[in-house]
Amino acid sequence: MEDRKRALVSRLLQYALVNEVLAIPYDEIIIKRTLEGKPYLECGDVCADFPNFNFNASHHGDYVAIASEPLCLVGLDIVSIVIPQKETVIEFIQNFSSYFSSFEWDSIVNAGTSDDILIEFYRYWCLKEAYVKAIGSGVAYGLDRVEFHHSCWTNISVNVEGKAMKEWRFWLLELGKGHLVSIARGHPRSATESYMRTLKQAEFDEEEYNAALHLPNVRFVSRTVEQLIPVSHKDRVHRTSIS
Repeated sequence: MEDRKRALVSRLLQYALVNEVLAIPYDEIIIKRTLEGKPYLECGDVCADFPNFNFNASHHGDYVAIASEPLCLVGLDIVSIVIPQKETVIEFIQNFSSYFSSFEWDSIVNAGTSDDILIEFYRYWCLKEAYVKAIGSGVAYGLDRVEFHHSCWTNISVNVEGKAMKEWRFWLLELGKGHLVSIARGHPRSATESYMRTLKQAEFDEEEYNAALHLPNVRFVSRTVEQLIPVSHKDRVHRTSIS
């Protein structure tokens, strides 16, 4: 039930974002899914100023969040750092060892205490999820082919099948107690075939793309669930409840 509530809030966030950024009335917003299940907006000419307007939402633990981009692909992932109860930390992370490169796995298991190891595991996992969500593939993509490098979790970069993906940027942040959030921003040419068909522009000159890639990050804004519900819908609910 808790996960269903978070999924509902995620859906509300998608509609609220589209309405706020593109000024599309709620009853005209059409959100569909690719074959891999990635949500996208069907917006026609409304998105002329934002040729690749796309968004990504995530929910885990106490948070639901969403991010959007006008031109680059965007991926977002939240993880709640949950301490395993029925097995040790090493036993728990061992279940996911095949999803990490040997470099990443060594970094995780040699991170320090059990708590350090668990946090390191979730950091890498969060980044991997953000990347595969950005390109529209989901976990079906070989996560072990996606290898992250960093300097104390800044200047984060990714290699895919050994190739440095220089047209991507990543951020990893704390989101309240016991939660991490990662954001991926990258080139549309990396999108899956089905997701690519939802975008209007896949190629750009270097200057235009770099300008988009290095747009400043906007801070997350907290909203209550009530704030995500359109006024017209609130009135309808109120009339129903008192009739």
